Amino acid sequence: MVQHQRYNQLKNGGDKEAATLVFVWTNRGYYRRRRPKILSFLLLSLLSCGFILASHFFGFSSALSHLYFFGVQNDGLSGDLDVNAPLCSSISNGSVCCDRSHFRSDICFMKGDIRTHSPTSSVFLYSPKNSDDNVSSTVDGHELQHEKIKPYTRKWETSIMATIDELNLISKRRNSDVDHSCDVIHDVPAVIFSTGGYTGNVYHEFNDGIIPLYITSQQFNTEVVFVILEYHDWWVMKYADILPHLSSYPPIDFNGDNRTHCFTEAITGLRIHDELTVDPILMKNNESIVDFRNLLDRAYRLRITGLIRKAQEKTSGCALATPKRMHNQPKKPKLVILSRKGSRAITNQNILVKAAEEIGFEVHVLRPEPTTELAKIYMELNSSDAMIGVHGAAMTHFLFMRPRCSVFIQVIPLGTDWAAETYYGEPARKLGLKYIGYKINRRESSLVDEYDKDDPVLTDPSSLNQKGWEYTKKIYLERQTVKLDLTRFRKRLLRAYDYITRIHLQSQHLA
Repeated sequence: MVQHQRYNQLKNGGDKEAATLVFVWTNRGYYRRRRPKILSFLLLSLLSCGFILASHFFGFSSALSHLYFFGVQNDGLSGDLDVNAPLCSSISNGSVCCDRSHFRSDICFMKGDIRTHSPTSSVFLYSPKNSDDNVSSTVDGHELQHEKIKPYTRKWETSIMATIDELNLISKRRNSDVDHSCDVIHDVPAVIFSTGGYTGNVYHEFNDGIIPLYITSQQFNTEVVFVILEYHDWWVMKYADILPHLSSYPPIDFNGDNRTHCFTEAITGLRIHDELTVDPILMKNNESIVDFRNLLDRAYRLRITGLIRKAQEKTSGCALATPKRMHNQPKKPKLVILSRKGSRAITNQNILVKAAEEIGFEVHVLRPEPTTELAKIYMELNSSDAMIGVHGAAMTHFLFMRPRCSVFIQVIPLGTDWAAETYYGEPARKLGLKYIGYKINRRESSLVDEYDKDDPVLTDPSSLNQKGWEYTKKIYLERQTVKLDLTRFRKRLLRAYDYITRIHLQSQHLA
């Protein structure tokens, strides 16, 4: 209902493009239902065949270019696109092809004699002397084609895109100007992207960066070089466990490395399918978000082995994941509470801990800081059976939980219903978690002490959200804390406990 109101508001205000995006997003369920049923059958058949990678698919001499597999990105919005006939699927040597048809991101493909030139924020593609001029018109007598791209996955958000460095992709005659000689020659493709924008927020780091990087680079089986605009040493260090599982080569700082790097294939920009997910229909080998999560498991395994050895017994499958216990002591399911301070904090958290322990949980309270090592957070949540947290960027860590045997309870403050479901609820289900959303009532919000009982802030949060993000942020995200009604919330705890113990019993019967 809120999205339909927003559509009418934008349409009447003359912003037809934004209105169209809201309309399509609001009706995305309809478009998904229009997909032919045979597609679901084929998907299940492919998944049942397992994860098979033929080495010749990744060879540079493969007759079928790697670039073929990135022509379609429908973001779940259209059921009529033919995923077997993508845009830019037949790119020829010496060509630049850009797909700008999607509202989330642009992506460009180059093939041939590719050379970086960071002083001019350019990547040049030198065409053979006898190449066909018909592919594009001459720009200035020397350039055959000139494309501009900001390789970041929030294309629709003009304010943040204004901060992203723009890259020039220029096709030229090999003898039209002084060629930039190669300082470094690479025999694997390049993927060029930016770590600017909202980088620094863990949700955006995964949603706008790491997952799209996985989607875009997975087909290369680590035989790919990452070229990064707005390079940050801290980002490379933070994701140092993950990056080697996506690329076997050190990343290149595009702005800080003035050498000319030469490639024969390059992808500029990243694909993004939806919020914190991977759509197997759009992947070469039908990888899903579960496959991405399995990659995280491999990435952090070495680092946390020593930590696990000291702290707790190693878990297997869906068996209850608890700290080491005394002989004959019953296992307790492990519950992790992601704690906040300040806005959206649970003010009666101590009582929540006691209530969960009374039900039978082994409770761990975790308060991630910006400097907390991701491997330590992964270790804690990978060994958990349930997680509780209030809506916010830290909920991104549900990706660290074990699919098919873990429960994620998200506390939803006033005014955050849509965001909580879209950014974390639906993605958690796609991962295979048991998701339980707990929508607080007005008595559980600190806002009840600031506003009259009939104020729209309390009675009609959607009307405030329609005024814009700044209203949502200022009122519902920055000024609200939560005092849980433990009588109500206890029902969610019991539901989680029953689910976990049932899964545990099933696991025992299969063992």
